[in-house]
Amino acid sequence: MAEKSFKYIILGGGVSAGYAAKEFANQGVKPGELAVISKEAVAPYERPALSKGYLFPEGAARLPGFHCCVGSGGEKLLPESYKQKGIELILSTEIVKADLAAKSLVSAAGDVFKYQTLIIATGSTVLRLTDFGVKGADSKNILYLREIDDADKLVEAIKAKKDGKAVVVGGGYIGLELSAALRINNFDVTMVFPEPWCMPRLFTADIAAFYETYYTNKGVKIIKGTVAAGFTAHSNGEVKEVQLKDGRSLEADIVIVGVGAKPLTSLFKGQVEEDKGGIKTDAFFKTSVPDVYAVGDVATFPLKMYGDVRRVEHVDHSRKSAEQAVKAIKAAEGSGSVEEYDYLPFFYSRSFDLSWQFYGDNVGDSVLFGDSNPSNPKPRFGAYWVQGGKVVGAFMEGGSGDENKDLAKVAKARPAAASLDELIKQGISFAAKI
Repeated sequence: MAEKSFKYIILGGGVSAGYAAKEFANQGVKPGELAVISKEAVAPYERPALSKGYLFPEGAARLPGFHCCVGSGGEKLLPESYKQKGIELILSTEIVKADLAAKSLVSAAGDVFKYQTLIIATGSTVLRLTDFGVKGADSKNILYLREIDDADKLVEAIKAKKDGKAVVVGGGYIGLELSAALRINNFDVTMVFPEPWCMPRLFTADIAAFYETYYTNKGVKIIKGTVAAGFTAHSNGEVKEVQLKDGRSLEADIVIVGVGAKPLTSLFKGQVEEDKGGIKTDAFFKTSVPDVYAVGDVATFPLKMYGDVRRVEHVDHSRKSAEQAVKAIKAAEGSGSVEEYDYLPFFYSRSFDLSWQFYGDNVGDSVLFGDSNPSNPKPRFGAYWVQGGKVVGAFMEGGSGDENKDLAKVAKARPAAASLDELIKQGISFAAKI
């Protein structure tokens, strides 16, 4: 059993870990002070590439092309970059015990890692149908997507079941992006979800209607209002059919499940204060335990502009919260100061020839503007959300770089809106005037 000690440890190997390591390097971390411990076998990478580019039949994204921190236009931290910067990158190492009082972590192999300051960047894990006892959910070719190993299994299955039938369970980010990727790979695709429309946590019924029709025009079949209740398998253990709760059954060579995720906080249960399913932090991502910070998916933090505390699962927050925590750590050591985290919620997606961005909060009344005809070759439309007479959220499909910047400005400024009709009439020009 080996024991190693570091001044700082980043626990996790996802986006937050990569951006925290980058910020430590920017702040001048000394050789041997910092370790990144990850259960994955590869250096931290930009996770969105797995659903947005990894599955393309041509010109697919591959490492080292999307290691952190290329997602925000920064320096790419290749595996050798960590060593060059004096950072110890400890891969294929699963931590099974964390003792925050003793400031120690223990790996599955029994190795002990001591720290002075810990950043928890463990991220999320996918919800699996086996977790819910769904019959047959352990059949082969029922796949999930979270890590690069998952993506590699998907690529293998797509090649092995060329031009086959795929069922996508879930109508959120993963469901929409992977349904598109499978169609591009010439699969017969059916998407199944229980809600009345796709992406219900963000989309209104009007916005969802556009994407559902667009996808249908691309050949994706959509079944709403039901769930996968069970699976049957061939004699070789590979999935054969998806049994739906409404009694229908669907042939399937591949099933991809995207029904949500849960933050990986179990190592710290009972040791740190939690809220809304995550680890509670302040505006500098400090937890209730001295010298322990939590960032990215696991952090429940103050959302200053709304006077609320929230947990946000998105790459943009993963990047920014990691940088904020490191700046706060270094500021506490006497190297400058850092402002409170003032985050503007941001979400985006790309699929087929579509690309949308959203900023702010999707609460209150909503209005749709622009051309939302899914049959048009280049649809371009948007939406505003209005609460208490102010625009609090903004969405745009097919927007330009400048228009998307205007969306961010309007969501941050929360200007007064004279009327919903006037917003429809002005469209994106309303945001451009802010």
